[in-house]
Amino acid sequence: MGIERTFSIIKPDGVEKGVIGTVISRFEAAGLKPIAIKLKRLSQAEAEGFYAVHKERPFFADLVKFMTSGPVVLMVLEGEGAIAKNREVMGATDPKKAAPGTIRADFATDIEKNTVHGSDAPETAKVEIAYFFPEVEILPYEWRKKR
Repeated sequence: MGIERTFSIIKPDGVEKGVIGTVISRFEAAGLKPIAIKLKRLSQAEAEGFYAVHKERPFFADLVKFMTSGPVVLMVLEGEGAIAKNREVMGATDPKKAAPGTIRADFATDIEKNTVHGSDAPETAKVEIAYFFPEVEILPYEWRKKR
């Protein structure tokens, strides 16, 4: 599978619940290294642009409203099979269907307030990472390999 990068967001509900450290610890325990992190409150335009793929869906306006309701933690995670591993640690989108011990099973309120977002494919990860992180903000390989 190889080393890859994925994008992750701790959503406003996760930040509000105070589980930032716990969520990051779970990613690290699964072998995913945070190589870029920022705390940010998304603007309306940023949220609409990021979720533009869902623009025609009935939940789009509510999603944008939720994602702009408070600060989020944006992250680039790196590791062996990072995309699949991240999705496994997060659990199913619907917390009622998420496996016990996953982030969403443990912290999500419902399908909208499900604590985290993660890229679903290599192409998506590349686009999502670039949306929030210029390459210069991501730790260089020379530093990462020392860890």
